[in-house]
Amino acid sequence: MQVFNVQGMSCGHCVKAITEALQAKDPAASVRVDLAAKEVGVESALSVDQVIAVITDEGYAAKLA
Repeated sequence: MQVFNVQGMSCGHCVKAITEALQAKDPAASVRVDLAAKEVGVESALSVDQVIAVITDEGYAAKLA
């Protein structure tokens, strides 16, 4: 599982938006979001750069933790 620091997440809508965006690119992706820690864990066939691009496209700043 790759873990990313994601800034700007504050609520359930943020979690849903990021999860759905990642699963739209990789339906088999497993996504774990920790709002308090501002972390998103992703187990996916997508590359690190692809995951960051998807999260960024949703309007959040992301980097590998």
